[in-house]
Amino acid sequence: MARGIETLQVGSLGTFNSLELARKYGARYMLASTSECYGDPLEHPQGESYWGHVNPIGPRSVYDESKRFAEAATMAYRRYHNVNTRIVRIFNTYGPRLQLNDGRVISNFMKQALRSEPLTVYGDGTQTRSFCYVSDEIEGILRLAVAEIQEPVNIGNPDEFTILDCARLVRKVTGSHSAISYLPLPQDDPKQRRPDITKAKRLLGWEPKISLEAGLRLSQAYFEQAVELGNAGAKRDLPLVA
Repeated sequence: MARGIETLQVGSLGTFNSLELARKYGARYMLASTSECYGDPLEHPQGESYWGHVNPIGPRSVYDESKRFAEAATMAYRRYHNVNTRIVRIFNTYGPRLQLNDGRVISNFMKQALRSEPLTVYGDGTQTRSFCYVSDEIEGILRLAVAEIQEPVNIGNPDEFTILDCARLVRKVTGSHSAISYLPLPQDDPKQRRPDITKAKRLLGWEPKISLEAGLRLSQAYFEQAVELGNAGAKRDLPLVA
């Protein structure tokens, strides 16, 4: 509960405070939104014009609605205070320095595979996600930061994988023989996630270059050392980008 309240405070009060600073000093402002604003989408792939399908009182709602609120506040400051804003909708991102215990798909699978523990798959594993390697994600964000685009832009990898396929790929990359453990699917867990990046390609000349398998291999040394150290902080000299 405490973490949920903190998320709500950052997404609401934090956004307001930072927007006020941008307005006061005439600063350019970029909001890091995410694909969570689409909820459990009824449109696939998800384009920026899609309004989303979100349960406003469900267990995921604090995070989902904080992002949707932050976007609304950012656009309001753009319209009424002429703040020079950008909104990036970030889809699943992974790579070196991802914390082991952050609960994300890639970090969970890599940690479990390298420890020879069962890989935890929720539901039957047919739900899909799209994973963007960190260097591709950063390039897209930087291009948006210097562009004159005020509407939201998806930055993510449109290559779509089932969670089960992702688990199998992690086992292949790590050489692990971990079993796969199935647990009940959490309430309101999105069934599909895949960004439509037509807008990013057309306006920013951007699209990701690194495949999931290549990105996992680029991340493996970091995760191996993080697991060996038994915490989320591997050495700083490990590679961050390709």
